Amino acid sequence: MLFFVTALHWGMSLLSGALTMVIMVLPLIMRTAEEALKSVPDSYREASFGLGAGKLRTIFTIVLPSAVPGILAGVILAIGRVVGETAALLYTSGTVAAVPNSLMGSGRTLALHMYVLSSEGLHVNQASATAVVILAFVLVINGLSGLVARKIAKG
Repeated sequence: MLFFVTALHWGMSLLSGALTMVIMVLPLIMRTAEEALKSVPDSYREASFGLGAGKLRTIFTIVLPSAVPGILAGVILAIGRVVGETAALLYTSGTVAAVPNSLMGSGRTLALHMYVLSSEGLHVNQASATAVVILAFVLVINGLSGLVARKIAKG
């Protein structure tokens, strides 16, 4: 909030909220990708080098395909964190219940919408419906990522 909203004078906007979320989840994605790459056995690399493959060919044909499930797991965790985040977005993207005209306009995410509705106490049914939509959204994302992971593992 201090950097995007105050220092850059962007105000509460979608761009401020999106860049805040990127900064929050980037370490999670980087760390899980790093661990996935480290988990590939050295024997895979050694076998590839022993068969005469170069370093780039080994990375792109042996190491990365073996690490894709771990990298996808990190991305899924990051998406789940972004979908459920309310505190950072409350102060960077705003709480306006309207579709913004541009990236510099204020708006709200589903999780923030649910928080605002439930905190008022008057719209509990709508807050529960929003929670179901969020749950369905996360289930669809997890299902699609599972399909992608299986497709990559086969191919």
